[in-house]
Amino acid sequence: MADNPEQHEKTEEPTQKKLDDAHKKGDVAKSQEVNSWFLMIGAVLVLTVFSKDMAASIAGTLKVMLAQAHELPVSGDGLRANLWALAAAILAAVAIPFILFMVAGLAGNLVQHRPLFSWEPVQPKLSKVSPLAGFKRLFSATSLVNFAKGIAKLVIVTTVILIIVWPNRDKLDALVLLDPSALLDVTQDMAIKVMIGVVAILSIVAALDFAWQKHKWWEKQRMTIKELRDEYKQLEGDPQVRAKLRQVRIERGRKRMMQNVPRAAVVITNPTHYSVALEYEAGMNAPVCVAKGVDNVALKIRELAKEHDIPIVENPPLARTLHASVEIEEEVPAEHYKAVAEVIGYVMRLRRHGRRPVRH
Repeated sequence: MADNPEQHEKTEEPTQKKLDDAHKKGDVAKSQEVNSWFLMIGAVLVLTVFSKDMAASIAGTLKVMLAQAHELPVSGDGLRANLWALAAAILAAVAIPFILFMVAGLAGNLVQHRPLFSWEPVQPKLSKVSPLAGFKRLFSATSLVNFAKGIAKLVIVTTVILIIVWPNRDKLDALVLLDPSALLDVTQDMAIKVMIGVVAILSIVAALDFAWQKHKWWEKQRMTIKELRDEYKQLEGDPQVRAKLRQVRIERGRKRMMQNVPRAAVVITNPTHYSVALEYEAGMNAPVCVAKGVDNVALKIRELAKEHDIPIVENPPLARTLHASVEIEEEVPAEHYKAVAEVIGYVMRLRRHGRRPVRH
């Protein structure tokens, strides 16, 4: 039974945003076998390095208590103090191994994915308690693979134990006759050999399982063409919305531009298609374009110029050139100084004689 009937539609590689969103939700490629491998390594270290000291420390504490058992109080604060002392001795003996196991468990996760903290996996969901969803998970491909993997691990580990223990089967009967201290050494040696063998086998199992989990996770993250389009719209914005916003920005910019027309000293036209309004006052480095436009916008600029008694000069070549080469609130380029100066000078001369340029 397929885990996801829509998986065959996911033909596209996941985007970085898709991968980042999955990580934020706690959805990462993770193999429990890798965690088990690190914990087994920790167990081997504890058994080989710390087990004798742990046993000696706990045994020493118990030996003292048992030797003075007749003197120990059996009630009240005295008994409580002795129990706390025993607990403290046990905790002190197992503290380093406990920390080692914590580090091993943490390392088993960190080697598989970068650190994360998410409440998503523990949030209550109806699918987690749904009998139908549980039935589907029970007979999914993932469940069947996990079941086969568990059987394989059991068979492999059992085989490893038999290979190591079976040659020493004749010595097992003699173990009951050994001194406790000698018995501890023999069992420790045998346990270390078994665990090393299991770790060697788990190394292969963990590597294969991690590759499988990574592959399944990547296939799960793959996207349909629709998902890619939806994500693009989220990142870039809906084309219709972008066009509407662009239109709004243009209208606002045009409105601000029209508000600048009354500042102009002259409007240069072609005369029907282009209009360029220039501001110039004594002391300015060069004339500044305060408004420009073509067709309807050009007509609106000329109308505003007439309303505010601003001279309109017809000069088609200069109007087209300025419209193409200068932006709003920018100075006229140096190569056009002479032509613009002639127009402004012409307007100023007419004003001094009380005449106006011909308006169109």
